[in-house]
Amino acid sequence: MQPEDTMMSGWHREQTSAVRERTSHALDRLAVDKQVADRVPGLAAGVHRGGRLVWFAGVGSADLDYPEKAPCADTQFDIASITKTFVAVTVMALRDAGKLSLDDPLERHIPQSRHGGVTVRQALAHVSGMQREPVGDVWDTLRFPDREELLRGWNAAERVGRPHQLHHYSNLCFGLLGELIARVEKQDWDAVVRRRVLDPLGLHATSLGRIGGLPQAGRYYLPPWTDVPVTEPAVDLLAFAPAGGFASTARDLGLWGGFLASPTDEVLAADTLEEMCQPIVTAAPDWSLAWGLGLMLLRHDGRVWVGHTGAFPGTISGCFTHRESGTTGVVLMNQSTATAPGTFAAGLGSYVLEHDPELPPVWRPGTTTPAELEPLLGQWFSEGSEFTFSVRAGRLEARLRSAPATTAPSLFEAIGPDLYVTTAGRERGELLRIRRDESGAVTAMNWATYLFTRRPFAFGEWL
Repeated sequence: MQPEDTMMSGWHREQTSAVRERTSHALDRLAVDKQVADRVPGLAAGVHRGGRLVWFAGVGSADLDYPEKAPCADTQFDIASITKTFVAVTVMALRDAGKLSLDDPLERHIPQSRHGGVTVRQALAHVSGMQREPVGDVWDTLRFPDREELLRGWNAAERVGRPHQLHHYSNLCFGLLGELIARVEKQDWDAVVRRRVLDPLGLHATSLGRIGGLPQAGRYYLPPWTDVPVTEPAVDLLAFAPAGGFASTARDLGLWGGFLASPTDEVLAADTLEEMCQPIVTAAPDWSLAWGLGLMLLRHDGRVWVGHTGAFPGTISGCFTHRESGTTGVVLMNQSTATAPGTFAAGLGSYVLEHDPELPPVWRPGTTTPAELEPLLGQWFSEGSEFTFSVRAGRLEARLRSAPATTAPSLFEAIGPDLYVTTAGRERGELLRIRRDESGAVTAMNWATYLFTRRPFAFGEWL
């Protein structure tokens, strides 16, 4: 683990260094145990904070032709369905640019489609009811459709469920989302992803197919009754590649996780990324897994991690981010039958959060309290519940007194005289209206239309 820059005494630095050494050793053990348990020729695992690699382990052999070379943070692996997260962000960027709507049926942009009413939103969230794979037993033959064949197969495919009836994973839908991107931008889908997402974020080791000059991971299968790996073939997904055709590295995926935690407006607005992370459908009876817009939402150790897993001939991968802390866990394994990449990746990040949490920012005093906010500060009541309105860094915020200390406050922004909009936290988007008497003194407030007074009242009693 690498130390952060912070204001600490020498003794605290020594203690922190010892904690990080123990944490790194424990993570190394987890990586080796995983490599042994799943019989993975080569495993790359990393934990990132804010997109910065703070721990990495390469275990075993990236390529069995060179068995002494372990995977490094810049070794390229096929990342399979993690590709979908890049496609989804691109689709959302096109939505924000006004080029499509999430409620557009695909036939609005792809007139050849004969499956009416499959919307962009349904395709992103795997709630369209469309069948999982392209027509033609593609995983038997390893022959995948070109663009014309993909569209013909789409029209021949079955809609196996009703829209929004339940979660039903569809690689086929993501193939069509790639076609959607190409139609909207009049450019190959992967070139659009490169231009809008990869290049602005500096993800130069993430690509459609492998990049010459980078260290490469082999692709292997371990039969159950022998320890001799079988080499898996390289597969060209052709027009189906938006469902899983990218390759990447542990370092690049850490940068990607940093973006998912804290997006840059050049690529995607923070509000839009948050929209992608809202659960649309659960995918497990215990609600441990849900889907947003192109993102898996994995509940692990009491936290929600956003990201995706990937499975492909010769590779299993996972990349998951805890957005609140900016922590990302990544695992890349060059073995077809390795298990549980999502929980393992999230588990690495969770271990760091539990055993080496980041220090909170140093508190610094404010410089001024805006005069217009002073009458609003202090104790208020609504429906008998107590709220505290206060100022931090010159900005109005509110907390429910009975809420856990970890609950983020509501934040407000002035939009007119005695009128504020809630920009974060409880009642986000709702208005806060200040009420005054004839002398101009503040007598009450209405937040999300609910009455707030200095003393607790029953409904209607204040009037």
